[in-house]
Amino acid sequence: MSAPRAAVVFDADETLIDLRPAVTGALAAVLEEMRRRTPAAADVSLADLEGDWGSVFGALSAAPVQEIRRAALARSLARAGLGAHLDEFAALFFARRYALSRPFPDALPTLAALRPHHLLGFATNGNSRAERCGLAGQFAFALYAHEGGLPKKPAPGFFAGVVAAAGLPAGRIVHVGDSPEHDVVAAQRAGLRTVWLNRAGLPRPPGLEPDAEVSTLSDLPGVLVDVTSTNA
Repeated sequence: MSAPRAAVVFDADETLIDLRPAVTGALAAVLEEMRRRTPAAADVSLADLEGDWGSVFGALSAAPVQEIRRAALARSLARAGLGAHLDEFAALFFARRYALSRPFPDALPTLAALRPHHLLGFATNGNSRAERCGLAGQFAFALYAHEGGLPKKPAPGFFAGVVAAAGLPAGRIVHVGDSPEHDVVAAQRAGLRTVWLNRAGLPRPPGLEPDAEVSTLSDLPGVLVDVTSTNA
């Protein structure tokens, strides 16, 4: 078998994994259980639970995502006097979140098309375990922030971990993701090639210059021919 032309490393949430429906469904399950347990939750809304994430995220952005979610749930439970039951509600949230987590429709076909020619990797700041989100067995390696000392993106150490796991020079690694700051700018600073996945068709931020931009992963195999051609 010939050596791979390049490694293609994917961000998880909102790149390969359609996270929002899973989180919304998990929060809805939490709210339903809150209301079942106490009348004090009658006036708590799904919007309140969704907003509690934003309320705690700024102060905890460098923490493991699971800790941020628990802090957000603690804030939500306090609205109804259920703070003593955080562990139970966290278990409910994560069980539903993983049960509802699915890859985007374009994810698995794209991975199948790339696998014969490229080394595939999975690298995320978040809680989306590949094997629990419909992506088991898809990657040569998977990296998770806060495991094995790996810092979160956009830290240079995150991408140093990607380079080490791929076993290729940084210039032969293409990082694919939806975040301009984390998946393009930070990866470029570490010497990686980048593809910005812009599913929503947003205007390109000033100064953002990925090696390629796609609106669907289905376009990725085609653009990778150009992105990796100078790395041969």
